[in-house]
Amino acid sequence: MIQGMVSTVIPVFNRSAMLREAVRSVLNQSWPKLEVLIVDDGSTDDTPAVAAEIAQASNGVVKVLTQANTGVGGARRAGAAAASGEFVQFLDSDDLLLPDKFSIQIAALIADPEAGISYGMTRTNEFGRMSLNPVKRTGVEVRTIFPELLRTRLWDTSTPLYRRSALDQIGPWPVSRQLEDWQFDAQAGAAGIKLNYLDAYVSETRNHDEPRLCHAWMSDPRAMSDRVNAFLRVYEHAVSAGVERDCPEMQNYARSMFWMARTAANNGLNEEAESLFSIARAAQMNPGWDYRLIGWCAHTFGWPFTARLSHFAERVAT
Repeated sequence: MIQGMVSTVIPVFNRSAMLREAVRSVLNQSWPKLEVLIVDDGSTDDTPAVAAEIAQASNGVVKVLTQANTGVGGARRAGAAAASGEFVQFLDSDDLLLPDKFSIQIAALIADPEAGISYGMTRTNEFGRMSLNPVKRTGVEVRTIFPELLRTRLWDTSTPLYRRSALDQIGPWPVSRQLEDWQFDAQAGAAGIKLNYLDAYVSETRNHDEPRLCHAWMSDPRAMSDRVNAFLRVYEHAVSAGVERDCPEMQNYARSMFWMARTAANNGLNEEAESLFSIARAAQMNPGWDYRLIGWCAHTFGWPFTARLSHFAERVAT
C-alpha cells in the first residue's frame, strides 16, 4: 500500500468514448498521487485499443487489466485486488469525478479517523442538461449505512471514497451483474464501517442513450436472478448488522421483498420467490390480507399461477 495514493478502478465494456472522459476526470484531480486501473471486462469493440492508448500516454499512471466478461462486480473485484493506494475510488466508465473530490475527501477522512468511507453529493447530467438535485441520499448526512440502506440507496458508485483498510473489512465485490453495488454497500453496513459526510458536490452521474447494465434484468434471465438474489443478500447483511425487525426501515424493506417475490415468480424463479415471500412475511410486523392471499394461492396453486394472478390484479387496479 502506497501512503497518500488514490487508486481509481474503472470497469468498462464497449464504451470507449466515455471511457476517455472518465479517465480524464481522474487525471484532472487536484490531488497529485494517482493510479488508474482500467478493467476491460471482455469488450468486443475498440475499447481495448483505446484503453491501451490512454495508458501509453499516461506516463505510467494508467494501467489496463483485461478479463473475460464477468460483469461489473467481478471487474471491480479484480481492480480492487490490484490497487496499491491507501485510498480507493470506484468509477463507472460513463460517470465523472469533480476536480477536488480526492483533496476534500481525503482531508475529511484524515480529520475523522473513525470513518472508513467519505461521501458527498452527486449531481446528474441528464442528456447534457445539468441537474443540481443530489442523487439518491447524497444530500443527507448519515453516520452508518444501516438502517437507512433498507429505505433507499445512499449514493451512486462514484460518490464514496474508501480507505483501503475499510475495503479489507468489507470484503470483495459480489460477482454479480445486477445490484452488485447495493450488495457491496450492505456488506459495508454489516462490517460497521462509519461514514463521513461532506456538504459538497464530488461527482457526476451521466444519463445517456448508450446501453446500461442496470436494465439487463428486463431481458436477461441471469440478470433477473442476480437481482432477486441481491434482495436476499441485503436482508442477510441487515440482520448481521443488528437491524431490528420492528424498525420502520425494516418494515419498508419487508414490503419491497414481498413485491420482489411476485416479480421473481413472474420470471420463473419459483424457489427464489418462495424464499423472498417467507422472509417478507416473517419480517412484517402486521402482514395484511394481501400476504395471506398470496401465501394461500402459492401454497394451493403454485407460484407461476400466483404470479400471473397478482400481475392481473395489479393491472385491473391501475
